[in-house]
Amino acid sequence: MIELRRVCVFCGSSPGGDPAYAVVARDLGRALAAAGIGLVYGGGTIGLMGVLADAVLEGGGEVTGVIPDHLKRREIDHPGVQDLRVVQTMHERKALMHDLSDAFVALPGGLGTMEELFEIWTWLQLGLHAKPIGLLQVAGYFDGLLGFLDHAVEEGFVQLGIRRLLVDDTDPDDLLARLEDFDPPATERWIGPEDR
Repeated sequence: MIELRRVCVFCGSSPGGDPAYAVVARDLGRALAAAGIGLVYGGGTIGLMGVLADAVLEGGGEVTGVIPDHLKRREIDHPGVQDLRVVQTMHERKALMHDLSDAFVALPGGLGTMEELFEIWTWLQLGLHAKPIGLLQVAGYFDGLLGFLDHAVEEGFVQLGIRRLLVDDTDPDDLLARLEDFDPPATERWIGPEDR
């Protein structure tokens, strides 16, 4: 059982094309606030990032934003965030978000969201942390990604055990409960002699 004090959420700085994305971002924000779990996110006020942060703040929750100085104007840093950390690089941003968080969740987003998700998952595979990672599935947004990951397992590029470390759910409360129940894997070799 993992105590979730803060959850880092990766998500789009765009609202996306389906209103369901914003609805689920708001639902996740409300669920975090209701559970007394702080939000760590990219610090912006636009797109799903803004919807998520607003929902946590409206619910009386704690929000920590981490934004690189060069993105402050592009992503419009959130004026209501109690704890806004301004860093110099994207690498610093991801490292600090990792350090501040007990778990990670991806909502719909673009290249930045995918890059953050895959980097933190790779760190888990390498044994650099033992924190749970989840996808909040919305209107089938991640279906193609999950299908690709299953194909990568079938083709021998991703171990099944590593694939199973990524938890996905359609309900925010259920996803948070599953992340709390996460059993960290023992660090093991992911490439064996048979793979050489």
